[in-house]
Amino acid sequence: MPERRPTVGHRIARPAGQMLPAAAALTPKEVLGILRRHIVLIVFLTVLGLGAGGGTWYLLREYVPKYTAQTLIEVLPPVETDPMSIVATQVNKDIHYQHRLSIANLIKQQRMLQDLLQKNDKVRATKWFRRYTKFDEDGKVVSITKAFKYLKKHLSAYAHRDAEFVELSMTCGDAGEAAEIVNEMAQLFVNSHGSTKRTELGERLTKLEQRQSWIQGEINNAEAALEEVRKASGITDLDQPTGRYWRHTYEVNLEDLELQHSELLLAIKQTEADYENLEKLAEGPVSVQIEKVVESDPVMVMLAEQLAFQEAQLAGKLTRFGENHKVVRETRQLIDKIKERRQQRQEIIAEQTRRAGLENARDRLIVLYKRFEELQNLREEAAAKKKELDIARVQYEQRLKIRDERIGMLNDIKQQVEKMRIMLNDPATPKVQLVGLAPAPLEMVVSRQWWLWFPSGTIVGLMLGIGLAFLIEVANDLVRTPRDVVRFLDIPLLSMIPDASEDDLGRKMNLALTVHQAPYSITSECYRQLRANFELFDSDKAWKAVLVTSGDAGDGKTSVAVNLATAFVVKNEKVLLIDANFRKPSLQKLFPVSPSDSSETQQSNIGLSSFLMDQCGYEVIRPSSIEGLDIIDTGSMPSNPVELLARPRMRELVQEQRKIYDYVIIDSPPLLLVSDAKVLSKIADATILVLNAASTSRGAAQRAIFELRSVGANLAGCVLFAVRAMKGGYFHEQFKSYRRYQKKLRKLAGASTV
Repeated sequence: MPERRPTVGHRIARPAGQMLPAAAALTPKEVLGILRRHIVLIVFLTVLGLGAGGGTWYLLREYVPKYTAQTLIEVLPPVETDPMSIVATQVNKDIHYQHRLSIANLIKQQRMLQDLLQKNDKVRATKWFRRYTKFDEDGKVVSITKAFKYLKKHLSAYAHRDAEFVELSMTCGDAGEAAEIVNEMAQLFVNSHGSTKRTELGERLTKLEQRQSWIQGEINNAEAALEEVRKASGITDLDQPTGRYWRHTYEVNLEDLELQHSELLLAIKQTEADYENLEKLAEGPVSVQIEKVVESDPVMVMLAEQLAFQEAQLAGKLTRFGENHKVVRETRQLIDKIKERRQQRQEIIAEQTRRAGLENARDRLIVLYKRFEELQNLREEAAAKKKELDIARVQYEQRLKIRDERIGMLNDIKQQVEKMRIMLNDPATPKVQLVGLAPAPLEMVVSRQWWLWFPSGTIVGLMLGIGLAFLIEVANDLVRTPRDVVRFLDIPLLSMIPDASEDDLGRKMNLALTVHQAPYSITSECYRQLRANFELFDSDKAWKAVLVTSGDAGDGKTSVAVNLATAFVVKNEKVLLIDANFRKPSLQKLFPVSPSDSSETQQSNIGLSSFLMDQCGYEVIRPSSIEGLDIIDTGSMPSNPVELLARPRMRELVQEQRKIYDYVIIDSPPLLLVSDAKVLSKIADATILVLNAASTSRGAAQRAIFELRSVGANLAGCVLFAVRAMKGGYFHEQFKSYRRYQKKLRKLAGASTV
């Protein structure tokens, strides 16, 4: 499976102990630093803005003056107030405010503005009118478009939210003309609105009077209709109120007949029931009631007495004569005859009684039926008269209701007519009143006041200066600070090397020999930090072969390589420094061959190229002027540097020397100019990329990182070279603190020596 190549956005793993990069957002301290670096520009633009604001104020005040005249128009509530009522009508605030808004819009309507310009002689006589109106050769107005547009823009009608006023204002170059124009407009609107309102009231009054005449005619027609109903029905008391205390004769008569009808109907039902009972009694056995009638008959009483007497006689004779005696038998026969006569008499009387009761009931029922027929005829006649009465009353009430409604309408209209006449003569009827005339303004508008222009110009200049300062910072494309490395590059930052001008001790020395010649300088300390960070970057791996490269020539890679090697030597490490830049070698100049050394190896022009072409062996390694640091020079310039470095002999050289030396540091050509560094990065254990804070752009740095990762190089990190201390920046404070620290250290070292 082919190895996956990292891309520009690939983030390598961070070893343990390495600090994470800071956040990408600007901190308050960084913002303050940007402002300090560009303080001169900010102050200059602020002063320039102050002057520009003052100059603008003076020119506007002298050559383009503006005055605003104001007046108030009182707007009464939109409802029509009842002039006959002393209670004030309450109106919702929002409704009242909407009414004021509509009044303000009416003032600004086109018709009002045209009337002011075309019909008002005072306005036409102003300088303002002549300035904004086009005249022909004869002095006649040709066009008022410009004046109309000016009025539409500068004539303002503002409706107050909580007050019953519409504020009318006008702005122009002359104070008197501004007041005159706004006063004429206010009077024109109030008069026009009042005339319109009174015209509307007059038209409404005329319509009400016409309707009053029509309703009066309707009332007369209703009165005639009532008279017709009275004549047609023949009833003259239709207008009497019906109710509990007064009732018509027809109604009373019908109610009496109805009562009689109910009673007669009840009697008929009772008689029919009695007749049915009598019929049943006539055909069935003798009832108790009939027996009582029979017993009360004189004959039956006499026979009962005789029977009782004979039975008493029989009882005496039985005692005297016995059962079979002739006298007893005769007595018994007499008793039987008496009983038989009683029985016969009882049957006759019972039949007569039942027949008499049935006949009486039939006769009574016949009489009742005749009475019912007569009563029914009387009821029908009374009901017909009652119906005629009801119909007449309904007709009368309908016409009476119409008449009463018309009378009510007539009264309401009369009241409205009276109100309209009062409102027509009321001065508050138009609902708008001019509070007072606008005086000529004494001061110019706010836009012509100095306290607006001077602070505004100063603030604009200050904001422009700050914005330009940040724009300059944003437009700078160089990798100048650790923040730039964090934001734009996906690579660890191993160290930052200050510019030579920032280091007092190493300012006059060779930059490549700073660690050796000025060990107490801040530059040397930064190289020692580079050494420490590199050693701690991944302590688990033995990174002995180190490639130092850069994107472009002059970025400081040779200085970094030599000083890093020297920093390792100071730590008692044995270091081999290889110059692999055939096109522009540097180590031979920095570490020249000593004249006292007459060795053939050192005097001959041999070096890395000779070793790679198998012209010599490891005798190309020579000592330098620094103990513990050996050098391999480039040697003669080959015709094919890339192919020569790609030979296995270069890898063999590095592998063999890794066993002898603690570190093998290779100084390579620029990465973005030639391909030598790509080949060497495959051989080295780790690669350090040098970025020059004064010349390396973000794009070049990103391209260099991409080139190294595209060939699978182990990119340990980057070194920010030639860093300048900026005002308010981290380096500025760090350099100052380090100088103070070293100054005290040197004093202590001198005192101990003494």
